Amino acid sequence: MNKNVPTTVIFGCGNIVMGDDGFGPEVVAKLQNDYDLPQDVQTIDADTGIREYLFDYLLAEEIRPQNIIILDAVDFPNKEPGDVFTINPNDIPAQKIHDFSLHQFPTVNLLQELEQHTGIRVIILAGQVEYIPEEITPGLTPAMSDAVNTACEEVVRILSEQCK
Repeated sequence: MNKNVPTTVIFGCGNIVMGDDGFGPEVVAKLQNDYDLPQDVQTIDADTGIREYLFDYLLAEEIRPQNIIILDAVDFPNKEPGDVFTINPNDIPAQKIHDFSLHQFPTVNLLQELEQHTGIRVIILAGQVEYIPEEITPGLTPAMSDAVNTACEEVVRILSEQCK
């Protein structure tokens, strides 16, 4: 593996001006500002544009990390606002694929292809939204603000397990 290629890339996905949808970028910002992550870990605020990164990883072996952690807001049934949980790309319910903030079906397919055909381990760490506004409304709800801390601690736990 190329020494300049990160072992793990952490993507924060979402739109910071659309309420709780900004969860992923907020987690990445907190990780960058408040945590001393290993040098082989890269954090990226992908906003709503993760697809381009995933295409690059699919096409160019020399830039592939071993692990991808995706932080995103979701609206799943049977979850409470602020819950933080992992999702396997294969486990995203079919009726939710178009709602998933990774911005539609092709991205879910890319995640599945990355796991199956490149060996990249993909972890989706999701935060259950309380509210996504229909118009521009920056800022997370209190439940999702609390979830940012939980997600950061979960990322640290995941990274420590990868180092074992």
